[in-house]
Amino acid sequence: MSLLPTPYPTPPRHKGKLAINELRTRPNLDENAVNAFLHEREVPIVEGSRCTFLYKGEVDAVAVQHRIVNQPQHVPMRRVEGTSLWYVTIELPAQSRVEYQLQVRAGDAAETINDPLNPRLAHSPVGSSSVCQAAGYEVPHWSLPQPETRPGELVDFPLASKALRRMTHNRVYLPARFRPSSHYSLLVVHDGDDYVNFSAMRTVLDNLIHSIDMAETIVVFSNPGDRMREYPNYAPHARHLTHELLPAIEERWPVVRRADARCLMGASFGAVAALTTAYRNPGVWDNLFLQSGSFVFTDIGNDHGGGPAFDPVVKFMNRYRARPRKVANRMFITCGVYEPLIVPNRSMVPVFEATGAQVRYLESRDGHSWENWRDRLRDGLSWIFPGPQKYVYE
Repeated sequence: MSLLPTPYPTPPRHKGKLAINELRTRPNLDENAVNAFLHEREVPIVEGSRCTFLYKGEVDAVAVQHRIVNQPQHVPMRRVEGTSLWYVTIELPAQSRVEYQLQVRAGDAAETINDPLNPRLAHSPVGSSSVCQAAGYEVPHWSLPQPETRPGELVDFPLASKALRRMTHNRVYLPARFRPSSHYSLLVVHDGDDYVNFSAMRTVLDNLIHSIDMAETIVVFSNPGDRMREYPNYAPHARHLTHELLPAIEERWPVVRRADARCLMGASFGAVAALTTAYRNPGVWDNLFLQSGSFVFTDIGNDHGGGPAFDPVVKFMNRYRARPRKVANRMFITCGVYEPLIVPNRSMVPVFEATGAQVRYLESRDGHSWENWRDRLRDGLSWIFPGPQKYVYE
């Protein structure tokens, strides 16, 4: 049974003038008034459903560049007459989280920068972006360090792979109360270091296990070599995870040796790697946690728009959609409504359900980003490997 997209509340429309319009209509407006205005407010200014982006500087043009699919992603600002302040107001639904940058042009020179008036930044392997948190959005408390939470341990676990013909670099998370005499479920995470560095996943695991939202679990943070080669339905990768990494983990740590106690996880191309690994090894991985999967196909339409890197994905997805079969018993799938992959992810839910898999599907008002994937971790992990209190109440 799928989980329907969250019914987000609509924030109340701001009554009266927006702050920027009050400023614009002030008599004798000068730079001192602009500076005082900025000092008193967080930027962007959120007033109900309307978010006002600002930039201060003697330049020729400024625009907001955001990442909301199917919307103009280059939104020009206007200058407040007689000042160096630029502004634009964009409507955003409640609980939206949007990453953006500013394009600033002075003469023939143009640059794209993070918002100098906004201290909120999101980081990724390719850099950082500014973040607009619309009305109702909050960083989940369980993604932040908690003083009462006991931390787990991260252990380096390099493993030579004949399948991949390289040394693989993994880190193994052991829960705070780990005991060699106990037995634990196993979670293998693609792009593991990125989840640790950009999605706070080690902190999330500590908090969820401490609060008994999630069962004590051994987690392998696996890392790719050539990601674009190894992740899109690459047989050596699937062979490495199933016939090299899994036996090595079972020999070294006390994990439960059953398919229903194992889960593969990944985001974007990592979700494709998790799905195709389970597909190639039926009966081994009974749980999948797939975030913003690059599940691109062309059996409907011809142009997938992803370039040659997506060709192996398209070939697999077209073949799978033509003859679907159960890949795992339980699948938790998430995707942001502001990312281009929302339609393929929505489309795959009924296909997976038709195979007899139990599917939970969750959407968010966010984009293709590590903080989006962070914010969905509790929902997925507590469903796949629930703590004792989940067994009591569900």
